[in-house]
Amino acid sequence: AFQENEIKLLTAEIERLKNFGCLGVSPSLEGLRDENAKLKYRLNFLQKSLQEERSKTAKSMININSCLQEIFGAAIQAAYPDLENPPLVVTPSQQPKFGDYQCNSAMGITQILLKTKEQKVSPREIAEKISKNIPANECIEKVEIAGPGFINVHLRKDFVSKQLSSLLMNGVQPPAVGKRKKVVVDFSSPNIAKEMHVGHLRSTIIGESMCRLFEFAGYDVLRLNHLGDWGTQFGMLIAHLQDKFPDYLTVSPPIGDLQAFYKESKRRFDTEEEFKKRAYQCVVLLQSKNPDFIKAWELICDVSRKEFQKIYNCLDITLIERGESFYHEMMKDIVKEFEDKGFVQVDDGRKIVFVPGFPVPLTIMKSDGGYTYDTSDLAALKHRLCEEKADILIYVVDSGQSVHLQTVFAAGQMIGWYDPKVTRVAHAAFGVVLGEDKKKFKTRSGDTVRLIDLLEEGLKRAMDKLKDKERDKVVLTPEELKAAQTSVAFGCIKYADLSHNRLNDYVFSFDKMLDDRGNTAAYLLYAFTRIRAIARLANIDEQMLQKAAREEVLILDHEKEWKLGKCILRFPEILQKILEDLLLHTLCDYLYELATTFTEFYDNCYCVEKDRQSGQIVKVNMWRLLLCEATATVMAKGFDILGIKPVQRM
Repeated sequence: AFQENEIKLLTAEIERLKNFGCLGVSPSLEGLRDENAKLKYRLNFLQKSLQEERSKTAKSMININSCLQEIFGAAIQAAYPDLENPPLVVTPSQQPKFGDYQCNSAMGITQILLKTKEQKVSPREIAEKISKNIPANECIEKVEIAGPGFINVHLRKDFVSKQLSSLLMNGVQPPAVGKRKKVVVDFSSPNIAKEMHVGHLRSTIIGESMCRLFEFAGYDVLRLNHLGDWGTQFGMLIAHLQDKFPDYLTVSPPIGDLQAFYKESKRRFDTEEEFKKRAYQCVVLLQSKNPDFIKAWELICDVSRKEFQKIYNCLDITLIERGESFYHEMMKDIVKEFEDKGFVQVDDGRKIVFVPGFPVPLTIMKSDGGYTYDTSDLAALKHRLCEEKADILIYVVDSGQSVHLQTVFAAGQMIGWYDPKVTRVAHAAFGVVLGEDKKKFKTRSGDTVRLIDLLEEGLKRAMDKLKDKERDKVVLTPEELKAAQTSVAFGCIKYADLSHNRLNDYVFSFDKMLDDRGNTAAYLLYAFTRIRAIARLANIDEQMLQKAAREEVLILDHEKEWKLGKCILRFPEILQKILEDLLLHTLCDYLYELATTFTEFYDNCYCVEKDRQSGQIVKVNMWRLLLCEATATVMAKGFDILGIKPVQRM
């Protein structure tokens, strides 16, 4: 609307300038021509961007829940114009007899009228008044008032059919989310010289999926790996490197097992006083940027990076490394900024900052002049807000860091780096991974489970499962078998994590995640390949489906067709909810519901009719094949957001 108004104003201004030029009123005709050219350029730019915005909005999948909220919001405003911020509650109906959606605002409005205006009005009476004020719209067939004041909404079949056709022609498009924002996501974040273990699994998988969702929604996403690549532990690692590989500057040291290397150096640090002194000296020389010590530090970091990358390649994870060392030079300015604004107190030589509402202060400088995790986290926060200009900043870090991160965020707010009403800074916390004994997931010897071992075990078990079902004998070629193994193994590990509410701990069980019954990746991947095979086995190719999508009307007369059509179109509202609460298990629940709804449809509605004797195809119900295609298209996009790679044959 703003752009349309500006276009009108610019067009009028260009006409005015033309008249000036023709009349010869202005002595500076060149100036007018320049101004005219600028205005025309601005006009062309605005018209083009408006056209692009309209095209994008036209292709966006409609969020039916949001549409209904707008309609009922307008109805409530018309019925009760004096009511400030009335409750607006629209949800999908749980049973077909109650329609397709329900507006449950009447009960809340009853309470508000009683409290603010001392008016006693029944919810049913309010529901009737709201219903009478529903504006003209393209999606509602009829409304009915049920019980104490529920408004049951029945959608128009032609509206649902039209949205499904749009989905088939345009593909799965993101819901319209407004202005393109910058999103920074901090996830994975292992420590250099330590192997990635099962504890890193959740942050890595959840963070990747969040990034994919925001990218699909059209945001500009920066994926950051906040590596633990700086600190006092590097002193002991470098000292141990000097002893074990004295020619490390000229010959690349063959550090095979970095975990063992770390344990050896830690043992020496704890037991050898002389070694401990040298380790501290190494830290000082590293922090003063001595070239030999920087080279040693880089060697150790490179060995770790290669190991991390193996895991990222397996799980298809994309990250930009920006470890603690990146922020090291900024830390002295952070301390100075807090000092200049009067927030620093000195406690036994330490510089600390108390943040209102948090009992434990942040230590921004130790008594020996060194910096802490608090300092580096504050530096990272400021850089992301002030240099990267993040509109949304998400930390995918375990729940144990909750108080620390909330204190850091509050400190950033206190010093004026951001306003929470404008910029969203969120901690996407998650619980721990448990073994089947409901205790922290460990090996039999009590060690932390290495992530690479877990992934290799997943591959082995997935292959065993495929061979148990004799997929290697007749069904799949060796290449297809390998693709199915990878898809199932890594898909099941990711889905087992993402299908649980991230705030809770979850039990890691290969047997459960590889089960092809119930809400598992194995079940969904198999369901997807079956859906994709329906058109293929009927000799219907992609071009024929596209032609049908343009020409066929999707008939939704059967109750199972209607149920599936509505379920497919709930995809945008599911994504919108996750963009708000960052709970990805909602998407997993939806995909499972979509797969089971499809099974109901397929069992009751013939897509391809065959002769019972000969098995020859006698009739193809193309509108039903289009429903199959729409289901598979939405499932494929859901898999993509979850980082799961389906295969055509399983």
